[in-house]
Amino acid sequence: MTEYLETQVDKFTFKVEKDRFYTTFGVWALLYGGTARIGLSDYLQQTSGDIAFADIQPAGTVLGTGEACASIETIKVDLEILSPLAGKILRVNPSLEMTPEVINEDPYGQGWLCEIEPSDWENDLANLLAPEAYFEIMKNQAEEELKKK
Repeated sequence: MTEYLETQVDKFTFKVEKDRFYTTFGVWALLYGGTARIGLSDYLQQTSGDIAFADIQPAGTVLGTGEACASIETIKVDLEILSPLAGKILRVNPSLEMTPEVINEDPYGQGWLCEIEPSDWENDLANLLAPEAYFEIMKNQAEEELKKK
């Protein structure tokens, strides 16, 4: 059973899954068996709009922390997604080529972007946020956006 931290801001509900780590931008990393799966937080995908196109770096690409691992196009924005960790891309989510909207539909499940073999997980982990810390940042960002409207 997946556990979430959840908040409602105006008419929007945002969830933060508790089993992974986050960047302040809203990219998550979930380590399992020496591989890290990367994806977008619920907040990031909701505020970006409906995803029309996702271009992920191919398997075999070696990334440094903070280097572009993907680009996402929506009707509202074009986003460059920066890798939360250093390593080699092992696998790209095959469903994104034909159905990139799965990122909006299931950002913590079937909407993952890629799987990376981390080169220095312990070092990268020190720069990532625990779910509770990201939740507070996300909640503050959502409330600030609401004030601008």
